[in-house]
Amino acid sequence: MTSGDSSAAKPQIVFVLGAPGAGKGTQCEKIVETFGFTHLSAGDLLREERKREGSEYGALIEDNIKNGRIVPVEITCALLENAMTKTKESTGNNKFLIDGFPRNEDNLQGWNRKMEEKVQLLFVLFFECSEDQCVQRCLKRGESSGRSDDNLESLKKRFNTYINDTMPIVEHYRKQDLVKSIDAAPGPNEVFEVVKVSFEAL
Repeated sequence: MTSGDSSAAKPQIVFVLGAPGAGKGTQCEKIVETFGFTHLSAGDLLREERKREGSEYGALIEDNIKNGRIVPVEITCALLENAMTKTKESTGNNKFLIDGFPRNEDNLQGWNRKMEEKVQLLFVLFFECSEDQCVQRCLKRGESSGRSDDNLESLKKRFNTYINDTMPIVEHYRKQDLVKSIDAAPGPNEVFEVVKVSFEAL
């Protein structure tokens, strides 16, 4: 993925966006199984880094996640780029779902500065779901996930952050005709039938 290496094909990227609890993770698993993409969750990468012994970013990530704030974009881009490079080296796979990123204007600008030239963005997969339904799903998940942010107070903050910060990003890509909107209200299998159409067209 070095910028001078024109012979290597650029990684192909699909951004996966939607509210907390819209079912992004579940659908990403199905896309991986069916279409052979590698799933990179910005949130999971940050959570792993937070736990990693001797991580230079750990405490900063912890503080941001706990307070419902977004982690500095340079950290997220570095973790995503490392994960893509490692995956390509170990498996040869060059197709990636990037789940839960970019979430705000700062993410978008940072990504465009650091990564836009290094990848090919195929489209943005956007899962639409009501706040009530998303909150119920997250609370149910919180019963077993052990995630510190699956509680009502954190969820309210996260939903507000999503409306104020992430929706403008979706609109930005919509203007470029890159957004494929999916109604995330039905069950996972029904939703995936609609998702499949986007990937079969590639």
